[in-house]
Amino acid sequence: MLFAMVTLLVCYWLLSGLGGIRQVKGSRTMMSLEGEQFLLQAGEQAQIKLHLRLPRLMPLPYIIVREVMKRHNGDSWAFEDSVVPQVRGEAVLVYNTPPLERGKYEFVGTECTSEDIFGLMEHRGTFQANGQFRVLPRTVFIPNWQLYSRNSRLPGPETAISHSRRETTQINGVRDYVYGDRISRIHWNATARTGTWKSKEFEHESLPKTVLVLDAHKIGYASTQQLELAVSVTASLLEYGSRERISMGLCTLGKELCRFAPAEGYIERQQMIHHLVDIDADGYGSHKRRLEEIREFFPAGSFFILISPLADETAMSILNWAKTRQMTPYQIEIGASSQREATRSHWQSALHNRGIKAVHVASLQDLPAVMGGGLA
Repeated sequence: MLFAMVTLLVCYWLLSGLGGIRQVKGSRTMMSLEGEQFLLQAGEQAQIKLHLRLPRLMPLPYIIVREVMKRHNGDSWAFEDSVVPQVRGEAVLVYNTPPLERGKYEFVGTECTSEDIFGLMEHRGTFQANGQFRVLPRTVFIPNWQLYSRNSRLPGPETAISHSRRETTQINGVRDYVYGDRISRIHWNATARTGTWKSKEFEHESLPKTVLVLDAHKIGYASTQQLELAVSVTASLLEYGSRERISMGLCTLGKELCRFAPAEGYIERQQMIHHLVDIDADGYGSHKRRLEEIREFFPAGSFFILISPLADETAMSILNWAKTRQMTPYQIEIGASSQREATRSHWQSALHNRGIKAVHVASLQDLPAVMGGGLA
């Protein structure tokens, strides 16, 4: 009898090791906490639902699940929890991630650990389930940008071209009625056909093209928070351009020169936003020389928006280069809250004397007031 019991135990341990936890399979479902659509922005959490399928012939008292999620820059986050399998050989584990920063994330192999019913031996198994997703940069709503205001004037020998999004007499479509629309604007045929108030949508006068130039050189950023602020500022301006139907492009001066031609379309704007998801401060070399290599990309008469923490001769040479290319330079200086007011004023005065408009942004919450002409 002792021999038979030992034989059964050995067979059980062999089957558990070869056909038990090692045969586990699973699938992963990801969603945002606010709804079913999985589209996250920096600072939000994701809900992960892990569905495990276990061998039915080998009962397991419990399973310890360990997951590792890696970010594109090498950061990782580990989660570990236990789950009790159901009678049908299935188990479901649901957990929430911590608030995530922008970037590309992926799950490496999921490790499952279990012991036999006697608690004498431990077995491990791994499986790979699809688990890649992106977290978009933080953005803030910009109600108005003084650069595009009709009353916006730059000091010195140059003045900003006075632009506004005035409507033409060309009808572009029909939209829902907005309180305050004039009677002459109401589209009576569409109103009678749909049963709801409709107004005419007119085309707007065209504005000069705008190119956002994001500085992603190593030497400029003192901390990762500064880089995140620069990326968030860029993404917020792209959203503003999409909302106001401004032809806006993007150029990033990182390890590789990436550029997106100015466009108003939603698809092109989303490509720019997703490009900012995993950008790092890995650029090197001369800014001016690298811009000169792609000088055909910048159309004459456009707005040249430099987003950079630099406030020295390097930044001045970039802005002067834009002027020689018949563009209107404009800098958004990415600063730090601890930066001295005297230093900021000196740089603003230097640009002021050359007829170049510049603003200083120390936090994302300051951006709407600064861009609208207010004081941060």
